[in-house]
Amino acid sequence: MSRYHPFPADGHQVEWASWTGDGHESTSIVWENEGFTISGQLSRERATYVVRLSATWQVRQFLLFRDLEDPDLWLATDGGGRWGEMNGAHRPELDGCYDISLAVTPFTYTLPIRRLPLLVGDAADLPVVSVDIETLGVVSTMHRYNRLTEQSWQFTNLDTGWSHEFEVDSHGLVVDCPMMFRRTGDRS
Repeated sequence: MSRYHPFPADGHQVEWASWTGDGHESTSIVWENEGFTISGQLSRERATYVVRLSATWQVRQFLLFRDLEDPDLWLATDGGGRWGEMNGAHRPELDGCYDISLAVTPFTYTLPIRRLPLLVGDAADLPVVSVDIETLGVVSTMHRYNRLTEQSWQFTNLDTGWSHEFEVDSHGLVVDCPMMFRRTGDRS
């Protein structure tokens, strides 16, 4: 199994554009407080997301900012698949999920890719927390990640049957998702 390269200690920046060019994302990956903080700015959606991860790429918190100074949505997990809102309300319908999925960004594909030790030819079916940025709807959905080669993957939403293939770089970040996203830059 090949491991993905670590991110530089002083952080990493990656940028994508929507395939049609009507949206842009700038995402930073920073090591702090014994884990990673991911911050993504989404131009088309006029939103910012923040994902706080453990050192082993397990989601700990997810924050979504749209038009307020405070988060419009703030979810947290105990690392064992139990989810809740930061106000303390338990979200039992999300229990068992380990990853976050946002259809508007290719970054969230990186979470299971970096976390799971899949060999070429292996696949994993995962319940994930899917967030709709427009409605703030949050549901559990089933996704499959199939490692086709060292650098290529197939994603399938098992709830809808929708599937596509994509390539990742040496960090496990999506390069291009044909008809969805294209990489426009990255720097460390």
